[in-house]
Amino acid sequence: MTGTVSKLAAPRPAAALLPPASLRSAALAFAPSPRRLRVSIAGRARSPVVAMASAKEGNGAPTKKTALHDLYELQGLSPWYDNLCRPVTDLLPLIASGVRGVTSNPTIFQKAISSSSAYDDQFKQLISAGKDAESAYWELVIKDIQDACKLFEPIYNETDGADGYVSVEVSPRLANDTQGTVEAAKWLHKVVNRPNVYIKIPATAECVPSIREVISNGISVNVTLIFSIVRYEAVIDAYLDGLEASGLSDLSRVTSVASFFVSRVDTLIDKMLEKIGTPEALSLRGKAAVAQAKLANQLYQKKFSGPRWEALAKKGAKKQRLLWASTGVKNPAYPDTLYVDSLIGPDTVCLHDEFHGWN
Repeated sequence: MTGTVSKLAAPRPAAALLPPASLRSAALAFAPSPRRLRVSIAGRARSPVVAMASAKEGNGAPTKKTALHDLYELQGLSPWYDNLCRPVTDLLPLIASGVRGVTSNPTIFQKAISSSSAYDDQFKQLISAGKDAESAYWELVIKDIQDACKLFEPIYNETDGADGYVSVEVSPRLANDTQGTVEAAKWLHKVVNRPNVYIKIPATAECVPSIREVISNGISVNVTLIFSIVRYEAVIDAYLDGLEASGLSDLSRVTSVASFFVSRVDTLIDKMLEKIGTPEALSLRGKAAVAQAKLANQLYQKKFSGPRWEALAKKGAKKQRLLWASTGVKNPAYPDTLYVDSLIGPDTVCLHDEFHGWN
């Protein structure tokens, strides 16, 4: 990875990268183990998931169908796991139980690296070889992403590239850097070198043009951190513009998801409602997030229909699916599955970091 770090973020002084206390701590500055599985579907009680995974056969084989399978087969919703750490084979029981994709971010990797000794040997080798902390961090990340892509590749192949993706995020320091994000996305796509990798790009105003350019280069993208309908529409347009600008005759392998963050909307709006304090205002708590998500779905239906979309679909283009992120409730007074049960629908993705005990 020598000479590639500058493509991900503006160079920083070595002292900032390597505080005297610990090289390992420095690597973590750039950046949880998988939990038990729990499931429910629209309030239907389920017995605990029982799954069997086979490392030899790749993604294992379930001993019984789970609610996650039902979500996909009956409702058209793909459950994705919001977590990644070593050993990556810990994902096998989740895959066998119906999980169809995985995402990551720098915070997830920070927790993984700091809480596990599984990274120590590779990290020591990289530092001994003269890598700085940031270069070492990216090599650790890229290995995990590649290994996870291998596990999900059967799903990717079975669905003709519609599912089975693993997401890796560009450096957060590039959130306001349009061209820097483009270069980082190209670099990550090249070094990961897996057909089912999603390059994760934030939906900042500066990065919306990046999304268009990255898509036009034939790179699949997970657009993250969408909080409003206005920004969501700009993200859809960036995807459509990118497909049209690609010049590709076959668009079937250039795909995207738009990650709409749900629960954080209620966290913000609920505080405003509580300040108003009237009975009517208080009765609206916990409703804004789902209401906005449903408006987003209406916009999705509108934008991915009509002559413009039909022309792209003839070239094999796939719709940019809505991914419901931040689906864990922040208010303990709300049901655990408020943002899952309320948003079950076809051609969507539900992202969660824990699937144990939804009953």
